[in-house]
Amino acid sequence: MQKADKEQWFVLRISYGRETAIKAILEGEGHRTFIPMKYVRTEKNGKVSHEWVPAVGNLLFVNATHRYLYDFILGEGDRRRTHFMWNRSDHKPIVVPDKQMEDFIRVCSASNEEVLYLSDLSAKLRNGAKVRVINGPFLGVEGTVVRIKKSRRIMVEIPGIIAAASAYIPMEDLELIEN
Repeated sequence: MQKADKEQWFVLRISYGRETAIKAILEGEGHRTFIPMKYVRTEKNGKVSHEWVPAVGNLLFVNATHRYLYDFILGEGDRRRTHFMWNRSDHKPIVVPDKQMEDFIRVCSASNEEVLYLSDLSAKLRNGAKVRVINGPFLGVEGTVVRIKKSRRIMVEIPGIIAAASAYIPMEDLELIEN
């Protein structure tokens, strides 16, 4: 099977807040998709409500072949509205390994209060210890230990994009991954 024929997790940038509409189209055609979501408290005319909105705007993860997504984007008619996110080092579309995507989805699916989304990662955060969760609801998730808001958390990052999710994990539930 050629690489263009293999289903992989790609990252798409969707403009104009159309990510949920594009997600519905792709899911209707049988593809797995993911948008990190969060609840936001809004107040309008003195009435408080909670809305379920994308945590990182204009971002959509899709499990499909490169050829399919390339044709889909061309079929949209305007490549400026939907396009691949590119890896700056090799100038190819970003592909997220299956295990890393599964871990990212699990962490993002935790209750809203437990997840913190970061949109700009510093080199300090990337240099943390690589760990695996050995107990609890995130059993098997791999990530990096970081210190945010005075607590230790595990971060699952998708390299090459400006998004990551983190959740608090007790240190006794983590094991160091040897390189």
